[in-house]
Amino acid sequence: QVQLVESGGGLVQAGGSLRLSCAASGRTFSSYAMAWFRQAPGKEREFVATISWNGGTTYYADSVKGRFTISRDNAKNTVYLQMNSLKPEDTAVYYCAGASYVRNPRATTQYDYWGQGTQVTVSS
Repeated sequence: QVQLVESGGGLVQAGGSLRLSCAASGRTFSSYAMAWFRQAPGKEREFVATISWNGGTTYYADSVKGRFTISRDNAKNTVYLQMNSLKPEDTAVYYCAGASYVRNPRATTQYDYWGQGTQVTVSS
């Protein structure tokens, strides 16, 4: 069993930066693929980024490519999302998710564990 707790959200002006963290409990974290999703009001939850178990492979949604960076520290059981050049359309609740095996990283159904989410609000 893995429990995920996100932190680092907040209010930031357009063009600013935030760093989200997702702390995981459980000894199997280092073997899990991890991802970030987001959900804006009235919209479906959408894929943001994913990282393989050893950090060797990352994949991003086109909307955040070049602005966001996903990383992980398995010694600290933590995955991060560095968000730069934020835009008002990045406003959403951000969730981290984990899975022992992912075939389609964009699909929410691929992930076994989810955090409770952290709010990111970008003002114009």
